[in-house]
Amino acid sequence: MKHVLIDSDVIIDFLTDRHPFSESAANIIMLCEKNIMKGYITPVIIANANYILKKSNSHRAIMEQIKGLLTIIDIVHIDKEVILKAANSDFTDFEDALQNFSAIKHDEVTTIITRNVKDYQKSTLAVFTPEMYLKQN
Repeated sequence: MKHVLIDSDVIIDFLTDRHPFSESAANIIMLCEKNIMKGYITPVIIANANYILKKSNSHRAIMEQIKGLLTIIDIVHIDKEVILKAANSDFTDFEDALQNFSAIKHDEVTTIITRNVKDYQKSTLAVFTPEMYLKQN
């Protein structure tokens, strides 16, 4: 089974039904739900999703969405080591560096799924858009 980190944009596409990206995001989440692959997110991704969702949803509704998502997807940790690696990296986007190094620290994760592949050019992991990943697998 593949273990993948699902980036903020894909999670937000799924939770907000953001067209035209939501269909492929939903298909990625469905692969996790069916145990075809193991999906992970970071605490930063949850915070990003909450920030975006609170513009148009109640706190209670957002918490229900997050709890529902966490029945399907697990969390990788961000600790001091991950933060220092991100800070010392060649990534130009600190948030993406955090996602990358938290995925790397979780030995089983081999892939990042994101709509912003160019932001992960410095990653040593495989990086795919949801569409690319779905076509390949």
